Amino acid sequence: MATLYHHSFCPHSRFVRLVLAEYGLEPRLIEERAFERRPEFLILNPTGQTPVLVEEATPSVPGAAVIAEYLDETRGLALGERRLLPDDPLGRIEVRRLMEWFHGKFFAEVSNWLVTEKIYKRYMPTDLGGGAPDMQMVRAARQNIRYHMRYIGWLAGQRNWLAGDKLSYADLAAAAHLSCIDYLGDVPWGEDEAAKHWYARIKSRPSFRTILADRLPGMAPADSYADLDF
Repeated sequence: MATLYHHSFCPHSRFVRLVLAEYGLEPRLIEERAFERRPEFLILNPTGQTPVLVEEATPSVPGAAVIAEYLDETRGLALGERRLLPDDPLGRIEVRRLMEWFHGKFFAEVSNWLVTEKIYKRYMPTDLGGGAPDMQMVRAARQNIRYHMRYIGWLAGQRNWLAGDKLSYADLAAAAHLSCIDYLGDVPWGEDEAAKHWYARIKSRPSFRTILADRLPGMAPADSYADLDF
């Protein structure tokens, strides 16, 4: 059995959980607070970041993009139509480009700020940066997300899924980041109807069920979070 070191509200971890669920794999989940920098976890991934996938008789596989490539290389060919990375080179380029957009740009401009300020800092000691959220960063992220929503809407309006005709890693990457922010009530769903419709489709997939069951002690989710007809 595979083991996934993750955090429930780490967007990159959620992406891997969605990928594994789409592939019919049920890993053992170990929640990791990366800011604690446990020596045992640093051995698995010296960067100290989640997620990390561990399987028997293989080295640890760190990071969302590396895990996605590893799973495609080890399982992809056997999955046929359920494969999440296209067979053709140009299709693979587009999926990887959008994965980088959401795991890199969207994370740097939106999800990292909101999750760190409104979730992680609740559990971090003050000497590691814990405390009240920096509302200037929260407001900046809320502003930044608007053009990302319009971009998602443009993609969804041009294609069946974000990267093309089939569900791919690109959709799961975008949905993973949005799901964390949706829990906090910070997704402006009125910004773009096509983006909202796309998210409703992916949110209704069986792979999303465990994500929508995640809860933070003392912080209830926004009304839209687990509502499939939001």
